[in-house]
Order: sequence, then C-alpha cells, then structure tokens
Amino acid sequence: MQSYTLIIALLLIAIIFGVFTGGEFLSARNLSNLFTQMSVISVLAIGMTLVIVAGHIDLSVGSLAGLTGGISAILHVWFDWNTVWVVLAAIAVGALLGLWQGWWVAYRAVPAFIVTLGGMLIFRGILIGISKGQTVAPLDPSFSSIANSYLPYALGYTIAVLGVLLLFYGTWKNRHKRSNMGLNLAAPAVDYGKVTGYSIAILAITYLLSRYYGLPVPMMIVVVLGGLFIFISSKTAFGRSVYAIGGNQEAAALSGINIKRNTLSVFVIMGALAGMAGVILTSRLNAATVSAGDMYELDAIAACVIGGTSLMGGRGNIVGAVIGALIMASIDNGMSMMNIQTFWQYIVKGLILIVAVWIDISSKKQTA
Repeated sequence: MQSYTLIIALLLIAIIFGVFTGGEFLSARNLSNLFTQMSVISVLAIGMTLVIVAGHIDLSVGSLAGLTGGISAILHVWFDWNTVWVVLAAIAVGALLGLWQGWWVAYRAVPAFIVTLGGMLIFRGILIGISKGQTVAPLDPSFSSIANSYLPYALGYTIAVLGVLLLFYGTWKNRHKRSNMGLNLAAPAVDYGKVTGYSIAILAITYLLSRYYGLPVPMMIVVVLGGLFIFISSKTAFGRSVYAIGGNQEAAALSGINIKRNTLSVFVIMGALAGMAGVILTSRLNAATVSAGDMYELDAIAACVIGGTSLMGGRGNIVGAVIGALIMASIDNGMSMMNIQTFWQYIVKGLILIVAVWIDISSKKQTA
C-alpha cells in the first residue's frame, strides 16, 4: 500500500503541475530533463537507503559527491586522464573515504552522525583546497556525455521490451517457486495485473522520452544501479543481514551476523555510490565547482524517508527511495516552471519531510 500511495502521490503531483503549467510539465522535453535532474539524488538515495536501514545516517554524501566530482574534473582537465580511468578513480576514492568513515563507526563506535558530520566538513575543505577555489572546466565531450547523452531510439525500446519480459518472467518464477514450497499464492489476475500495469508504465515512459531525444543515460545508470541493489538487498545474505542489524542489533549479533563488517560494507557502498553521483553531477554541469553537491545529503535523506525508509532502521526499499527522489525532483521542477520563489521550494520540501517522518512514526505506533 505504501508503494501504491507513493505512485498515486507522484501522479497527483504530475497532474497538478501539468494543469498549472499548461501541460508543459508533462512535455517530452521536460520529462527528459526531470529524469536527468533526479539521477544524482537517486544514486545517493540508493546508498542512503542501506545506511538508514542499518540504523545509521550519512551527512557527508553531498560533500563526498562534490569532492569526487572535483577530483574527476581535476584528473581529466589538469592531468589529461582518460574518461574511463577518471570514473574508476572517482568511485575508488569515494569507496576509500567511505571505508574510512565506516571504520570509525564500526570499529571505534563513534556515532555515524558525528563521523559523517565531520566528514562533510573535511571533504568540503579538501575540495576547496585541491581546486584552489577555482571552477575546473571545460570537460572533454567524452566525459560530459555521461550525463548529457541519450540512448538510440531502437536501443531504448529494446531495453524497455526486455524489462517487460523480465518482469513477467520474474513473476512467473516467483509464483512457481511459492507453489512448489506450498505457500499461499495471490490470484493470477492480481500478480499479472500488477506486472501489466508496470509494463504499460515502462512502455509509456519510453515512448514519451523517445519523442524528445530518447532515454537519458543518467536515468539508465539509476535503473541499472537500482536493479543491482534491489537484488543485493532482497536476495543476498548481506542484504538480509543489513535489515536484521537495523531491526534489532542485539538479536542480529546473537544470530551470528558480523555487525562490524556489515556496517563497514554499507559505508563503503555509500562512498562508491557518492563517487558515481559526483561523476554524474560534474558531467551534467560540465564543470566542477566548490559548491557542487551542497545540501544533497538532505535531499537524499528526504527521498529515502518519503519512499518509506524508517529512520529507526530495519525498514526501507530501493524502489521507494527512487520514487521519493523523483517526487522531490518533480516538486523542484514544477515549482520552478511556475516561477515560484526559491524560498517556497525549501519550505514545501521541509514540510513534506516532516509529514513523511510523522507518518512513519504513527504507523509504527499503530503496529505496536
């Protein structure tokens, strides 16, 4: 029901802004820009979901994305590194800094709030220092194309059809597995009806985006990362361990889960994803600035909370976080198109965050 509520809320936002902007909000061009705009926060929200589910928080991801983006631009512009090596270096630096923060949290028992708050200041200071306060630009077309290019129409439709086929195959396989195990099954019309709805949405989005330039590459990066971490969080021992740690750390320890190692791994993953987000951000802006990624950690946390991730730990999902990021981006985009002053955008997003947390706390009280 929570997922359906998010989808309904997203549709209502689209309809409202569509009406107030004379349909321009739902134009192919604006939707393409919207999906590109949400990509950085979505990548951060994917990692933040695991961090929050494990019962921690990471306030440094915005500064870390800015730092890794700055490093990638410096290596690319000042030292003439190849784009592939620049991207790998940014992800590696993000993972190493995530490892450093995770070590303090997992093995030195320093609260994640304090460690990542310190990291936020440290990473921003390093960025200002290594860039000498300058804007590093321009970037080579091979780098800027990461966040500013589109898939060919034929490839986009092929991927969409393959996605639809995988949805139906996954549903059939899951029903077959549950049947063999003697578990209860929903009516076929229910399961396959939901998949049909998702498939129509995928094909409709592909069609709309193809009316502009095609599927944006940043959007496909989010889809690939989202699919990977949905699998990791729901189908692997590591993912289940993260949920167990966030749900009840003492019980997880008694069941044999290595809490320190898993906590460290969560921060390494968050750091690597922040590195990827930094590359996308720098590529999209075609420059690295000292203010890049500023306050992005709050948007990532808000996207997770709006998507149903509990700040108490133990509950949350990747799909909800990505939808939450899309909701946040839609609000920013729609209000900007309506020429609403910036301060109202901050007020609205802040109120949405408070209401989302209140709903989470209320639902937990009702369950208890």
